[in-house]
Order: sequence, then C-alpha cells, then structure tokens
Amino acid sequence: MKILFQGDSVTDAGRDRSDPHNMGNGYPKFASGMIEDAFPEETFEFLNLGISGARTENLVSVLESDFVEVQPDIVSILIGINDVWHFYSHGIETTDEQFEKNYRQVLETIRAKTRAKILMIEPFLVFADDKANMRPHLDRFIEIIRKLAREYADAYVPMDGIYAASCVNHGEKPSVYSPDGVHPSEEGARVLAQAYLSAISPLIEELSDEK
Repeated sequence: MKILFQGDSVTDAGRDRSDPHNMGNGYPKFASGMIEDAFPEETFEFLNLGISGARTENLVSVLESDFVEVQPDIVSILIGINDVWHFYSHGIETTDEQFEKNYRQVLETIRAKTRAKILMIEPFLVFADDKANMRPHLDRFIEIIRKLAREYADAYVPMDGIYAASCVNHGEKPSVYSPDGVHPSEEGARVLAQAYLSAISPLIEELSDEK
C-alpha cells in the first residue's frame, strides 16, 4: 500500500530529497512507524515529497510529477501556512479566492487522475507572540480548507484545534509543541503523527478489505 506525504517544511522536515522514501525528522517519520506498528500484516511504501517553503500554487505546479505519476493509494496534504506567512514576511499575497482555486485544483486532479484516498490536514499556528497578527488570516484559510474537505476528503485532521486543545488539556506551553509557532518540535511532531494515525487507520482498513 503506497502512502504519499505532501506539503511544506512541516512535511519536508529535513528529508533527503534524493530519496523520496526518506521520511525526514518530522511527523512523516513518526506516523509511518506508527502505521507499520498498527498494521504489521500490511506492506507499505511510504513516500515524502514535501518541500520546504511550498505554498498552494507550488503544489499545483507539481501535480503531474508529484501526485499523478506517483499513483498513491492514500495521499495526505498539509499546506497553507506559507500562503499566510509569506504575505507577512515577504509581501507575497495569496488571496482567499486564489487559495481556494489552487487547493481545489489539487484535489480535483487527485480525484480525476488517481484512485487515491485523500487525507487533509489543516495548517496550524501554535500561539507565538510574533505571529499573533497572522491568526485572523489563517483562520480564513482554515475555513476554506474545511469547506473543501467536506467536498473532497476521505479523512480530515483538525490540527490547529488539536494543538490548541493539547495546550489546554495538558497544561503545556505552546512552545512545547512548536518553538516558533509554525514548525513542530519532536513532541509536536509526535502529536501530529498520532492524530494522523487515527485519521488514516480507517482508510487503510477499507483498502485492505478491498484486496
């Protein structure tokens, strides 16, 4: 069973880009290990094609090579924070309309040209003082993603909410999960990976039953 991780630096996580099977040091590494432990009878091929700095338009530009040609059984997508952050750091704007158009094109292409199950992960901002001004902007994009998920996703991980709940329920400082609010620490990556496992397990079971 082929599982493809797609996204930005949170997915890339320092992976060796010469080897698409290299999971890097972030949540794909932990999630792939958890999946293998949870389904020892299944044979998996994991691929990580996340690219640091990617925005939704970058996923559109690699739709054929990094989605369609791969022909995964399940593809997960975590994208969107750079569409916000790069506006504040570099003045590069992705309007709400363009954001939805880009993301919808990715999802439409997956549906039309592959048989992959789609797992969508919402982008997140773990509270950081220097990025508090980004919160309303990200919230708009999360609402767009949730709308698209209702149309296209086979599973959804509300990661922004999960991190917020973890900070409250476990009394943790946000920096425990992400020192800069954007990139998960090892603990943050493990929390994401556990949520990933919970979301993807029913899809794996469904595909296994179809064999």
